Amino acid sequence: MKAERFHDITGRYGRLRIGIVGDFFLDRYLHIDPAKDETSIETGLTVYNVVEVRGQPGAAGTILNNLVALDIGEVVAVGFCGDDGEGYELRQALAARAGVNLEHFLTTPARRTPVYCKPLVLEPGRPPRELNRLDSKNWSPTPLDLQRDLAGRFLDVSSRVDALLVLDQVDLPETGVVTDLVKVAVRGAMQANHGLLVLAYSRRGPRDLPDVILKMNAAELVRTTGSPITEFNTVRREAAVLAARRGQPVFVTLAEQGILGVLPDRHHDHLPAHPVRGPIDIVGAGDAVTANLAAALAAGASLREAMELAMAAASVVIHQLGTTGAASVSQLAGLAIKE
Repeated sequence: MKAERFHDITGRYGRLRIGIVGDFFLDRYLHIDPAKDETSIETGLTVYNVVEVRGQPGAAGTILNNLVALDIGEVVAVGFCGDDGEGYELRQALAARAGVNLEHFLTTPARRTPVYCKPLVLEPGRPPRELNRLDSKNWSPTPLDLQRDLAGRFLDVSSRVDALLVLDQVDLPETGVVTDLVKVAVRGAMQANHGLLVLAYSRRGPRDLPDVILKMNAAELVRTTGSPITEFNTVRREAAVLAARRGQPVFVTLAEQGILGVLPDRHHDHLPAHPVRGPIDIVGAGDAVTANLAAALAAGASLREAMELAMAAASVVIHQLGTTGAASVSQLAGLAIKE
């Protein structure tokens, strides 16, 4: 991408308003110093001593972090946290980020705040090593009154933004933010505003999502189509069928093979991933892609331009170790601009 075009696209970011409706988790990192390990007198097991606790928005919050890193003018969060200590921590972390609007982010005693707790062993001269993660989630259906409230807030936000991200991050249907009622609201928003840009991702695959722009990985495409996918041409064919049937672009991330983008007319483009430049941590790469695709498309980028920026962001993020990272515009420039 030429420098002039890069700056033309990213120069519009500060004027964009992007809404996120989805499941906001707290990413809680426990920094463990193995030099301080002890043995429990009671159990004889090793005691890992935590020397630092770090919290940041996770899941949908990771995509919000990426939009904030791009200096998007305003990011409107639609979701919930529990009326608990983790919810307080998550809300404080969200409020600390520039340009984040929490008017439609609810605190409710009816749910607990979802948490990804990540113990990290930090040893001098070595990359951080993550132990088994400890997750806290909601296992019962989201109460109907909360669903209705979220759906109404989504419709309100949809009339005042340049783009929307719909992020279904829970494993069990109907236990998070993007329930069937909210999906009905998404369809209603698109009918009311035919030019509205909506990009969606679902951890369970996009089979039951409305006809919006989709982002997924190859494994999620398999779950959506039911076809075994073993090679690039099969991925391309299945993605093209999906895009044509839904009438919206489809983006498929392919790990080290990069990203595939397909338009409803079956026109497609493929970009490889950037070369690895040292130790990597792939956590958060897909979220960086999602955020950068949405921002670029909202700013008027073409399919290929959006993919170029997304691949640059993924490369930046995977080289940030021990955290779920984000990429700034200046970091993207070093990889995306090619004279």
